[in-house]
Amino acid sequence: MAVELPYLPTYKNVAALFEKIASAKAPDVFTTRFLADTIGLTSTGDRQLIGLMRNLGFLDSGNKPTAEYAQLKNPAIAAKAIGAAIRRAYAPLFDANENAETLSAPELKGLISQLTGADTAVVAKILGTLQALFRCADFQGLDDADIIQRRESQKEINSGMDPSKAEMLRAGADGGKPPPAALRPEFHYNIQVHLPANGTEETYLHIFNALRRAFSS
Repeated sequence: MAVELPYLPTYKNVAALFEKIASAKAPDVFTTRFLADTIGLTSTGDRQLIGLMRNLGFLDSGNKPTAEYAQLKNPAIAAKAIGAAIRRAYAPLFDANENAETLSAPELKGLISQLTGADTAVVAKILGTLQALFRCADFQGLDDADIIQRRESQKEINSGMDPSKAEMLRAGADGGKPPPAALRPEFHYNIQVHLPANGTEETYLHIFNALRRAFSS
C-alpha cells in the first residue's frame, strides 16, 4: 500500500530555518508573519515550511511550538532533535530501511518511489526535502526504544486525540517525564460503619471515637 511522505515544493531554506530558530525568541504561535519578519524567510514558497514543522512535531495543530521546538534552541541537542523528528515523520521510510539516512541519492530515491508510488516530480521533491533535512540532523545515539516511542506517540497525535494528551505524549517522546499525576496511582477507600439500631448515643460515640483513634495513629 502506497504511503505519503512530507515534502516541500522548494527546500533551499530548510537549513536557514533551523539556524534562525536557534537564535530567535520562540513565538507563542508560529505564523507566516513570524516566518517573514523574525526568521527572515519572506517568499510565498517558504510558507510551506510551517507545515513541515508540524509534520516534524515541532509545532502542534495550532502552530504553537511544542516541547521538541524548545530543543531546537539548544545547540547541544538540536541536531539530534531534528534527527529524531525525521525518523518520526518519515517512519514508513525508516521501517523499510532503518539506516535510510545513509543511503546514496539513487538508493534513497528508489526507496521513496517504491513506498509512495508517486510520479517522478513528487519523488524528486521528497528526496530533496529529505536531503535538506538530513544535512541539519544527527542520527547518532538515537536508540531503538526512543525511536519506537516517538513513532507510537506520533501515531496517537495524528489520530486526533485530545490535545492535552497529545502534548503529554510529546513530552514523553522527547525523553522527558510525563506529569507526575500521570504516573502516580490514586487509591480511594470507602468504609461503611453499620450502627446498631438499638444503640444509645454513648454507644455511637464510642464507635466514632474508636474509628478516629484508628485512623489518626
